[in-house]
Amino acid sequence: MKTVAFLTCALLLPAMFGCGIGKTTLAGSAQSPDSPTALGLSPPVVARLQQQVRTDIERYVAVQQASVIQALSRSTAFPAAFKLPLVLQGLSDPWTGMIALENHGYRIAAQAKSGREHLPALIEAMEAGMSRTPEPIQLIPVPTGTNAEDYVAFLLSVIEQAYQLREKALRRLSLEERQFLFEHAASLAEHFVPQREGLDEQTRQHAEADRRFCQLVSERLDYAAMGAAAQALARLAGDSLLDRLGNVFRDRQALPAPPDGITGEVVWARQTPYGLIVIGGPGPNTYNLDKRFAIVIDLGGDDTYTGAIAAAADVEHGNSVVIDLAGNDTYYASPLGLATGRLGVGLLIDRAGDDVYNLTIGSGGAGFGGLGLLIDGAGNDRYLGTRFTQGAAVGGLGLLLDEAGNDVYTSFGYAVGFGGPLGVGAVVDIAGDDRYQCGEHYPSSYNDTDAPGGKPGDPLFQYDCFGIGTGSGTRILTKNPDELAYGLAGGWGMVLDLDGNDRYRSSNFSQGAGYFFGVGLKLDLAGDDEHGAARYGHAAGAHYGMGLFIDYLGDDRYTSTGPFYNGGTAWDRSIMLCIDAGAGRDVYDLRRSSGLGQADHTSWSLFVEEGGVDRYLVPGGMGTASDNSMSGFFDLAGEDEYVNVPRSVAGSRGNGETLLDPAGGLFVDR
Repeated sequence: MKTVAFLTCALLLPAMFGCGIGKTTLAGSAQSPDSPTALGLSPPVVARLQQQVRTDIERYVAVQQASVIQALSRSTAFPAAFKLPLVLQGLSDPWTGMIALENHGYRIAAQAKSGREHLPALIEAMEAGMSRTPEPIQLIPVPTGTNAEDYVAFLLSVIEQAYQLREKALRRLSLEERQFLFEHAASLAEHFVPQREGLDEQTRQHAEADRRFCQLVSERLDYAAMGAAAQALARLAGDSLLDRLGNVFRDRQALPAPPDGITGEVVWARQTPYGLIVIGGPGPNTYNLDKRFAIVIDLGGDDTYTGAIAAAADVEHGNSVVIDLAGNDTYYASPLGLATGRLGVGLLIDRAGDDVYNLTIGSGGAGFGGLGLLIDGAGNDRYLGTRFTQGAAVGGLGLLLDEAGNDVYTSFGYAVGFGGPLGVGAVVDIAGDDRYQCGEHYPSSYNDTDAPGGKPGDPLFQYDCFGIGTGSGTRILTKNPDELAYGLAGGWGMVLDLDGNDRYRSSNFSQGAGYFFGVGLKLDLAGDDEHGAARYGHAAGAHYGMGLFIDYLGDDRYTSTGPFYNGGTAWDRSIMLCIDAGAGRDVYDLRRSSGLGQADHTSWSLFVEEGGVDRYLVPGGMGTASDNSMSGFFDLAGEDEYVNVPRSVAGSRGNGETLLDPAGGLFVDR
């Protein structure tokens, strides 16, 4: 009888709204509806700064730049599957690629700032950077009155539309292939590595399975339909809809008993062909969620969630939504179990409250052959993660969007804006004084050479991060052409922080880092910030990587635990650009590292400090290059303090100096 009631409600939908399913479609342009000024965003800077440094580059290092770009443009021939057009564009024309990368990030920031009603367009903007486009969908009219059944009908129709789109996405996959994708997502989250040194029997099996996963996503999954399913569900995020829905159901009498797995008052529940739809009351509740639940809406109270929270519990139940309207809530995720798109769509919206997200592996806005979206509206929140959390993806999309509050993000690695093969992962924080930490958990292989016998806690002991705006593939380090064929190009990882005095701390490969055809982006648009990284940080990377780091405004401080490569540094056919824009008083304390414009082994890198009275403690780098590379250091204005910097036979680095490294490096202080 419950199924009959659902079908009747869906069939009556056109009559109830008076106009039926409208002809308006959602797709096409992901442009922001507002101007940068109206949104309070600093305008893009890469194109403008290119014009300011172009003359010196053409005068001093034009030959070196032409040579390295010619070599980089041959990157298409290197074995790596699923290379992104974005990184290939950058390797062929670094300036054009960097301008495009900033513009992609900027559009995402603008859509996020425009409000949750624009969440479908935000999804589209993220996918545009991957050269993917969700298919157009018909918009189901949103109710505006006070009739509860109108809202019930709307919820049912949205979940049905998302179900049909997911079914379309999977139609070319066999049942065995669907099960493989679902199960291997857990293996990717647990075992993904950026490099394998040759392949033995065990690692070959992992490599074969990883390649199969990506091939099925790329060739057999109708990703455009899956993206459209996410856009359909994302329309539930709008504030005006949630305000009305809360008002309509808040005063309803509680059911005699809540469904199994729930404690506290439940004011409405219905079984549908796609799972339970439940509306919890305004008081405290506990929810132990599993495959039975399709949509959970909680009206308020300090709630506790456990289990598969806005995440698929099995391959048959791919779409799941949790919406919490208010309260200081606590989330305990199961593995791949919170806002995880695992061959489907996982959407979690928490509108308000000081919330705590205890994130296990593969959760917190993570995508594996699907789209995982975690949206937090307000409050001082804590995101406590492990691995593959907080905006991370392989073969999908992962987004963590936090709109306000002084928030804390912590993780072990491959997290906080990480893009693996065919994946785009993002953390977007709109406002607040935030703290980001990633790393200090996985010992780095560099310890074998740099700190033999070293132990955790030793000053020279290193950890890997691959997070806070990092993209990475899987590189096979071998001369065997058969093994090279297992190499997987990286995806796109980003962190966009729009306002606040923020603090970042991370280990190796982080903060705008790209590794093996991966793309990393970190944009901090305002505030007095501290960017503390380690080896390969602040727009740094290796092996055909691309990275862009921009701090737009504020008095900022840059630090590193070292031992090498920070601030626009590239190794082995990579391109990196690090910019501190505006006229802030910045400090670069890299006494334990090197960088600020350093390129080696057929690479291109630039560091640009736009202005202000700055202080430099950078003993190595600052416009140096080697082995057919080009690099540049530019300080464009201000009387700066050069305390601990490299010396050169051609002169000292200081105010008003121009120094040329014959190998392809350039130092310019104006």
